Amino acid sequence: MPRDASELARRLARDAEAVCRHYLSKGRRQGRYWTVGDVRNTPGRSMFVRLSGPEFGPGAAGHWTDAASAEHGDLLDVIRASCGLVDFRDVAEEARRFLSLPRAESPYEPRLPVPTGSPEAARRLWAMSKPVPGTVGEAYLRARGITNLRGCTALRFHPRCWYRGGEDDSRDRGRDAWPALIAAVTAHDGTITGAHRTWLDPVSNCKAPVSTPRRAMGLLLGNAVRFGRAVHVMIAGEGLETILSLRQIMPSMPMAAALSANHLAAFGPPAGLHRLYLARDDDPAGYRAVEILAGRARSIGIEALTLASALGDFNEDLRRLGPETVRERLRAQLAPQDECSLADD
Repeated sequence: MPRDASELARRLARDAEAVCRHYLSKGRRQGRYWTVGDVRNTPGRSMFVRLSGPEFGPGAAGHWTDAASAEHGDLLDVIRASCGLVDFRDVAEEARRFLSLPRAESPYEPRLPVPTGSPEAARRLWAMSKPVPGTVGEAYLRARGITNLRGCTALRFHPRCWYRGGEDDSRDRGRDAWPALIAAVTAHDGTITGAHRTWLDPVSNCKAPVSTPRRAMGLLLGNAVRFGRAVHVMIAGEGLETILSLRQIMPSMPMAAALSANHLAAFGPPAGLHRLYLARDDDPAGYRAVEILAGRARSIGIEALTLASALGDFNEDLRRLGPETVRERLRAQLAPQDECSLADD
């Protein structure tokens, strides 16, 4: 019996059309795709699900994209959204019911261990997390000036995320789990390759008082936390909050957070990209990362432009200067054809 999210998703993908006919009944087949309005089974044609393809990688069966909202995911996400489920335990049981598999013997059924920090461990953490609205994660982001979470399918929240503290840091002792904001690190095709955790203090709505409140796990090199589907133009930057701050001002622009300067330098622009904006942090590592990535992008025919913050990074700009000032500074740095991505207010 499958014991993890990836195996359930693979089994569902083997009969993707039957899954779509059951959970996305208001759509219809069009060639190799099932089309419907959105993942909540609204009538329309903006969302398309691949009905055939390999089990892994680009073009995998069961992967879907909503062209209107830039949401994407697999068939477990279809079950979650179309049935209005929140806990992964309920999603997994519904998937097992559809696949005519035995129910889990216990909600606490033991699972085969996976290597700590591996992509599979990241996928399990993601599957156990829940939507951000109404949580400490939302309160934390609001305190940093980030209020627009619409379409942020790359973010989730875990109420008790394991934290392994440093042996010499007394702040880490006495508590082994904190609430955490979880961000999915994905490849270009939407496959989850890792996860980023920001541990939070539920009292202050700030980062948890631990030695390293931010950590990433899984395969990060070349991948990123993605917001929207890049086609011809996108923004790439280092930090999650930097990108979320820019998204406040430019909600329709596809963006990616590489999570560190080194990983930004190694970021792989998607095929077909024409123009890449690089959100630069104001420190030596930030300048070097942008220089390296810009050089690689230009070498393969992509126009590379730098977005420079006024202060240390764009989240500091948003909090201290305000969205209107950030908007006008960005307007002066964008190509004219991209100014339409700036929000009016």
